Amino acid sequence: MAKQHSSTSKRTIPVKENLRPVEVYFNRLNKSHQHPTNRLLHFICVPLMLFGLLAITWAIPFPYIKFLGQYNGFLNWASFIIAFSVYYTLKSSPNLSYTLLLVLFGLSYGVSKLAEWQLAGGPPLIWVGTAIFALSWLGQYIGGKIEGNGSSFDDDKKLVLYTPIWVLHFLAKRIGLKY
Repeated sequence: MAKQHSSTSKRTIPVKENLRPVEVYFNRLNKSHQHPTNRLLHFICVPLMLFGLLAITWAIPFPYIKFLGQYNGFLNWASFIIAFSVYYTLKSSPNLSYTLLLVLFGLSYGVSKLAEWQLAGGPPLIWVGTAIFALSWLGQYIGGKIEGNGSSFDDDKKLVLYTPIWVLHFLAKRIGLKY
């Protein structure tokens, strides 16, 4: 008995664009950040929020580790924030992760200068960090109100972790860096 062949041609099924997970998160963030003022506030406030977070965690006393010697002050709780951020984003976008590392090093330099200022009689680092963090959070909150949408972070908490590299990806696009 011979096989019967169908004379119908194969149907073409439209294939969804294959997006990397990082692009899916960026698309979700783009949808909830359409208003130019909201985006501008995020471009300003996200780096400031990172700066404030680093300052707060830098100010938390870290145990003395003898083998670090003179470098003891450079390993602190902020170091773990930096390591986690870079590791978490490394899987999604290595280029943006490296860029984030450079940005975090720059912010850490600024925080270290604030810590020196505190030692010279300036305001406590934890207060400065808290004020910067709170003001930048307020700026993002105002941006969300301007946008008119509820917080996109209510649906997925991971979006909070992707927001810094979402901001960086606009810079990467502008300078022609593949992410």
